[in-house]
Amino acid sequence: MIDGKFAILAIESSCDETAAAVVLDGRDVRSNVISSQIDIHKAYGGVVPEIASRHHLDNVNWVVEQALSEAAEKSGCPVTMDEIDAIGVTYGPGLVGALLIGLATAKAYALATGKPLVGVHHIQGHICANYIEHEELEPPFMALVISGGHTNIVEVTDYNECHVLGGTRDDAAGEAYDKVARVLGLGYPGGPLIDKIAREGNPEAVEFKRVFLEKDSLDFSFSGIKTGVLNYVNSERQAGREISVPDVAASFQQAVLDVIVAKTVGAALDMKKDKIVMAGGVAANSRLREMLAAECEKHGLKLYHPSPILCTDNAAMIGCAAYYKYKAGGIDDLTLDAIPNLPL
Repeated sequence: MIDGKFAILAIESSCDETAAAVVLDGRDVRSNVISSQIDIHKAYGGVVPEIASRHHLDNVNWVVEQALSEAAEKSGCPVTMDEIDAIGVTYGPGLVGALLIGLATAKAYALATGKPLVGVHHIQGHICANYIEHEELEPPFMALVISGGHTNIVEVTDYNECHVLGGTRDDAAGEAYDKVARVLGLGYPGGPLIDKIAREGNPEAVEFKRVFLEKDSLDFSFSGIKTGVLNYVNSERQAGREISVPDVAASFQQAVLDVIVAKTVGAALDMKKDKIVMAGGVAANSRLREMLAAECEKHGLKLYHPSPILCTDNAAMIGCAAYYKYKAGGIDDLTLDAIPNLPL
């Protein structure tokens, strides 16, 4: 316990961020340390799993020590494993090698200290990031989970209960952003780069197809628009015409977000939810926030989203999710394994 509150040490290592945090009573973040590998993977245009695992191994003990140290500084009292009540850790989905580093570390601490181990679903963690910054937020609500690996519309009925209403059938939105950024020569990671340069472009300059799939479907498909951008760029180059990268980026982004916003708001209205929550790395996209906020205001819906640092992969969100799972009796044993394709 710290300040009379239940203290969780949380560890996150599902992709290319090694992170640790100390979270009290689920929402009081005393530290949130993130060691990013973005600069390392830029040279390869994307995350290389073996390299990511190697750097997790190098960084994981340091981030845990730093998280405890920063928590002590913020709390004004010692914070060691003696003060920690439980250990939360991401066990899926993600890169299996990366997940195993964080999970093995959490198991080691649990075994050595006798503290309970709580395995957390990575996407559940992203949704829970909103509880940290919005004290009044409670289920039920509709969640848009949008990241490099996921694009889901999720009905959240309780802290530990949710139902996926729709997902991507091919590329996730963040994956499409990365691939289009590569086509346009912008670099990696593509999401923030396209978001930035699209501000200088005309979103109506190029007509890319909006893919809504079957009537009433809440699924997504972004592979077609990715191919559409590639075909447009190639045809313009072959014709010797100059390409406006800001215009292409803005037009691509608008086509993707038109579909995402329409389906998310439509799902909330159909399911009679008065709140929409954004979660995941792409939830930091400024244009998405603007469009979703405008549609929510039009329909009388309340929109919640975390600050950018809590949109990216981090351990504070894992600590929050672990707290609510622990309160519901969700304790795991040391046989807990990494599940790279863990369903929500």
